[in-house]
Amino acid sequence: MTGTGGTSISDPQGPVHSGGGDQNNTYYYSVGPREPLVRAGVDRLEIVREHRRRLAKCFVWPGGYTRVADRLAQPGAAVLLEGPPGIGRRSAATMLLMGASVPGSRIEELPTVREEEPFDPSPDDRYLLDLSSIGDGDYPAVQRTLMSYCALVEKSGARLVAVSPSGLEWMLDPELAPLAVHLERPSGRAVFSRHLRVRGVGFAYEQLDHGDLPHLFETAPMRELDRLAGLVLQARDRAGRGTEFEHWRDEAVAAATNWSQQVAGDLRQHRDAEERALLLAASMTSGGPADTVLSAAHSLLGVLGHPQDETPRLARAGLGEQFEELSLVREDDGRVRFVRLAYDDAVRRHFWENFPDLRADFRNWVGECMELPGLGAEDRARLVSRFAEQALRTDRPDDLHLLIEKWSRPSAGGRLLRAEAAAALELGLSHERYGSRFRSHVYQWVTTARIEPDLARVLTVVCRRVMAVTHPEQAMVRLRHLALRQENPEDIKEAARSALLELARGNRRLYGRLVHRLLPRARPVDGGLDILLALLDPAELRVHPPWQAFVLAWRAVMAGKPTAAWSPSVQRWLAALTLRQAGDEVLNALLLAAYGDRDLLNQLYVTTCDWADSEPVDMPEGFRAQRDDRVRTADRFCREIDLAQGVGGVSSATGARRTEEGP
Repeated sequence: MTGTGGTSISDPQGPVHSGGGDQNNTYYYSVGPREPLVRAGVDRLEIVREHRRRLAKCFVWPGGYTRVADRLAQPGAAVLLEGPPGIGRRSAATMLLMGASVPGSRIEELPTVREEEPFDPSPDDRYLLDLSSIGDGDYPAVQRTLMSYCALVEKSGARLVAVSPSGLEWMLDPELAPLAVHLERPSGRAVFSRHLRVRGVGFAYEQLDHGDLPHLFETAPMRELDRLAGLVLQARDRAGRGTEFEHWRDEAVAAATNWSQQVAGDLRQHRDAEERALLLAASMTSGGPADTVLSAAHSLLGVLGHPQDETPRLARAGLGEQFEELSLVREDDGRVRFVRLAYDDAVRRHFWENFPDLRADFRNWVGECMELPGLGAEDRARLVSRFAEQALRTDRPDDLHLLIEKWSRPSAGGRLLRAEAAAALELGLSHERYGSRFRSHVYQWVTTARIEPDLARVLTVVCRRVMAVTHPEQAMVRLRHLALRQENPEDIKEAARSALLELARGNRRLYGRLVHRLLPRARPVDGGLDILLALLDPAELRVHPPWQAFVLAWRAVMAGKPTAAWSPSVQRWLAALTLRQAGDEVLNALLLAAYGDRDLLNQLYVTTCDWADSEPVDMPEGFRAQRDDRVRTADRFCREIDLAQGVGGVSSATGARRTEEGP
């Protein structure tokens, strides 16, 4: 039971200024399709921290940034960032909140639609509200939500930065107008230069005045300049020794700007359906085995209903010849890759952009490809990532929803694809534009009348390891529903309970919220008392609990559970007090919980005496106390219990049992 409370995910730090003159930083922040997924067992908290550390190194201040930072220095401040799309407003919002953070504070993203949990910020909390994807039809309602957030933030002394939707400034409510600050586009050259340096790519400043680069510096979104710097690094690593920056730069720029025309030209030369199917299959499974690429192409033709070629197989081109025609190479390890840098990405984009009527078929095809025997776990993860990128880029998040449900059901052969479903859901939740939509969809899933067990398992894992990092309160709502659904298998309920307890045990506010949602009202919530009882055990608690919620939880548990269920936790708290791991407020809380109920006070008395006489054999190692110390604590507590019952005199806890009648 250690720690100060709160869940820190921001690792606050400022940009590093390593030279003379003004400092300008910007960075496009997103956990995107190329990031490690849930299936890899990666700590999501560390991913977020690493991104923000990198953000601190790469960020270039846009115009207006200093003015916003000055505003956020005031407790209770809220600002609304305006500006054209692509200038890094979300990155600026994240950096502003990092700069306004204090040790132990949290940066949490708020939902655009208020959910069932009340919004109750504390002074150290920092909030991001991204409205950049909101349309004009939803903007009036979202502004009302923003107003309610701002009022509570101002009252509590927290901080809030919201990102407005571009082009809807004319719809801004006059009440919010004082919060608006316009950001200007930062220097694209400075952004690109910083990303190159952070990646360890050396260059001369004049080498950036070449070809399309000056135009990209003026027009490209910050995310594209980040991607371009990454392509330069890939080109350098591919080229090896004996090459210079100009070679890497030109190859990267070609990959970023020319491949779309190149792909269109190649497809004009390859109009045969089998060739195009092989090209798309190779782009989706690039890095996979050659046999799998061919099987994926055949699967695509089948999904599209293309008639089979009646030409005898030996009379047709061999696989190596087909690869050569399409600028594909089969490496020594048998895996297939494109010759040109990032050409596979351009091929995927071309098919999704130019064949919109086939996007549903592409979705169904990807769903079938997961069953290909040649695809390993890493191959399937790449396929999920590539499909999600295209589906979300073309505004088709429902394609991911459908596949998540499909992969969460046992297939005809009994094969389960929960890892792929979890990966797809993580990508949706991490998307800047559609993340809130996926969080809402998770809520719909967990509150629906019936949910497939494997989908419930996927949702539990993703809520615990993804959503809980940046949206802990929303994760808690969803996990609570999963834990309390009586029709869920016991392993699902237990996993959800474990995730709930993990969240609440490390955060005082979440602890209090969970207690209040689980307290019995008209009738006890099925399974709720069991969660409350586990929450009261000090062995796993990492924060000092909020005492009002602590008392209410004890009252509910003592009234609703048999003494044998809750007495071990009472004895552990007495041990914690004896060992100075807790203060006297524990005794006060236990007395208040039982106050007015003579039977409960008597049971509390007996539980204390039993602990003083003989330490339980299952007492955790860190809660074992010497007998004399136990007796002193027990004597003191028993006197308090006597006083609470209005009984005079002093009783010894050593071997004592309550016999007097209370008033």
